[in-house]
Amino acid sequence: MAILLKGLRGEPVKRLQEKLSIEADGIFGSGTEKALKDYQQANGLKVDGIAGPDTFSHMGLYDLVLLRRGTRGTTVKKMQEELGIDADGKFGAGTEKAVKEYQEKNGLKADGIVGPGTLAKLELFEGSAAKNVIASAADAAEGVWDTIEEAADGALDRVKKMFGF
Repeated sequence: MAILLKGLRGEPVKRLQEKLSIEADGIFGSGTEKALKDYQQANGLKVDGIAGPDTFSHMGLYDLVLLRRGTRGTTVKKMQEELGIDADGKFGAGTEKAVKEYQEKNGLKADGIVGPGTLAKLELFEGSAAKNVIASAADAAEGVWDTIEEAADGALDRVKKMFGF
C-alpha cells in the first residue's frame, strides 16, 4: 500500500524524515516513528506512526500520495467528492470503479489506482505549488512506488521460502 512505516527504507522515507526535520538516513526506525507520531499529534492527524495519504497531503508530499482499494481517510473522501460519488472516505469497489471510469474518460491508465497522474487531472489539492509538484512528479513517483512494491514482493518471497510456501 501507499504507506511508510517502521522497517521500510529508501528515498520516500528519506523525504519524510527531511519534512520531519530529523536525520534523513532513509531508514524508518523508532526515531522516525516517534517524530511522525509527534507530528501527527501536533497537526490533528490520526496518531499511528504510519505515513499514509492524509499525512503525506498535510506535509505537502503530494507526489507520495497513492490511493487504491483499501485506503481510507480524508484524502479518499476528498477524491470521492471530486468524482461525485458517495464520500465515505473508504476506497472500496465502487470507488475503484468510479476511478477507472474517470481515468478512461481522461486518457489515463485505467487501473483504479489514484497516483500523481490521476491526482493532477482531478486537481484534488489546492494551490499552484501542489499542482506543480504533482504534475512534475507523476513519472518519478511511479518509479519510487515500483521500487517499494518490488522490495515488498522480495520480502514476501523470502518469508514464503522461509516457511515453505
